[in-house]
Amino acid sequence: MSDQARTPGAIALGWWSTHIGARDSAAARALAARLRRAAPMAVLCEPAVQDLARALGIGPARAQDLVRLAGLLAEVREHDSAPLARRLGGAEPVLSHLRFQRLMRAEGDELTALMRRAIIMADRRCNVAALAGDLLHWEAARPRWCFHYFGADAPRDESKETIE
Repeated sequence: MSDQARTPGAIALGWWSTHIGARDSAAARALAARLRRAAPMAVLCEPAVQDLARALGIGPARAQDLVRLAGLLAEVREHDSAPLARRLGGAEPVLSHLRFQRLMRAEGDELTALMRRAIIMADRRCNVAALAGDLLHWEAARPRWCFHYFGADAPRDESKETIE
């Protein structure tokens, strides 16, 4: 399957698995550490990040989104089937309702900082593909995160359903 036929989340998961997910590799640990700590321009200078940008079709206009994505994916240590919002919420949330509301309202650097804290609170484990797709389309993802946090499935968009 070509990268163009794959979703952004699937592309990011493949990239994460190759470059960061193998924590038994010194190179993966080193790259993850650099991405977590580096200034934005240093993140953009990483060859692996440029590979991700090419695979996703991200150019200079979305450099901030790419830096956020790479830095936050570097925080994740384990891929899991559960989306991050489900891991944060539910019957006994690890992220308080007030902190979750703040995360949902956040933008820019505050969003990055709060998302980093949320990943850590979720034991650095979540669905990498879902996280990446959501970060790249954050405005559209916010309502779905609210449903997932409270343990419900997001309602289907009935306007997209076909009548048989």
